[in-house]
This record gives sequence, C-alpha cells and structure tokens, in this order.
Amino acid sequence: MNLQTAYYKTPIGIAKVIGDENGIQSVTVLDENAISDELLTLETPDCLKDCITQFEEYFNGERASFNLTVNPKGTKFQLKVWKSLLKIPYGKTRSYLEQSAALGDVKAIRAVASANGKNPIWIIIPCHRVIGSDGSLTGYAGGIWRKKWLLAHENPVKQQSLF
Repeated sequence: MNLQTAYYKTPIGIAKVIGDENGIQSVTVLDENAISDELLTLETPDCLKDCITQFEEYFNGERASFNLTVNPKGTKFQLKVWKSLLKIPYGKTRSYLEQSAALGDVKAIRAVASANGKNPIWIIIPCHRVIGSDGSLTGYAGGIWRKKWLLAHENPVKQQSLF
C-alpha cells in the first residue's frame, strides 16, 4: 500500500499522521509554522479518517484511549518497549525504571529510554507518560512543554473547595 499523510491542528501544534490500510506508522507534532495552511485543508485519506476523529475526541477531552491499528517500524526491542507503553493508563505515569522493570530488566533503563525516544507514534503510543524516577519530566522528542501539556490534559488539577 502507498503511505498516506494527514494533518490535524491540535493545541500543541500540527499533528502529522502517516499510515495506510495496515495501520498508523507515524504521528509527530510540528510547530504551527512548519507547514503551509493549505495542507490543513486537504481531504483526509480514508485510511486515516478514524485516527483524525479520535485525535479530535482526545483533544476535546472525550477520549481516554485510542482504538486504532498501529504499525510502527522499529527493532524487535523497540517494538517490545513501545508495546509496553500502551499499558500505561490514561492520566497515569510510570518512571523509566518502572518501565524497565516491567520489561524484565531494570539494568536496561538506558536502552528503554532510548527506545522511548524513538517512538514514531506520539500520543497514541504514550511515551509522554514516562517520567524520571524523581518525578521530573525528562526527555520528549516533541519538547518538554508538549509533554507537560499532554500530562496536564490527561490529569487536570481539580479545584479544591476552600470551605
């Protein structure tokens, strides 16, 4: 199949989605000025329409999980790491150490962190939910500000009653 591309404007930039009938291969978020406005007006290819709809629901706070076929390209180890990211619930975080332990080897923490950094399907495969052991927002290919935004979106601070 030929890969198709769609663009969707989000609160954190322009999502560039690439995929085909076999699933989503890539989601990245670009700065607003990285593409021409005309690309945003192009019709979404049929194979990507469900993804764009689910992104719209996610960013509107109406969706907590994605129901899409993903087809990332990577090494066997990377695919295993990315699959483990799908087990982190919406609104929750895990440390790189916890993720490494869940994969069976706490000593693989650097390799796990490296694989997370190469995740080609942002947001859907939620690498933004992985943080440092001390709670710090370490590393995110899209920028720490986007990671912070996504985590706050998924777990908004509730206003507490003063009385």
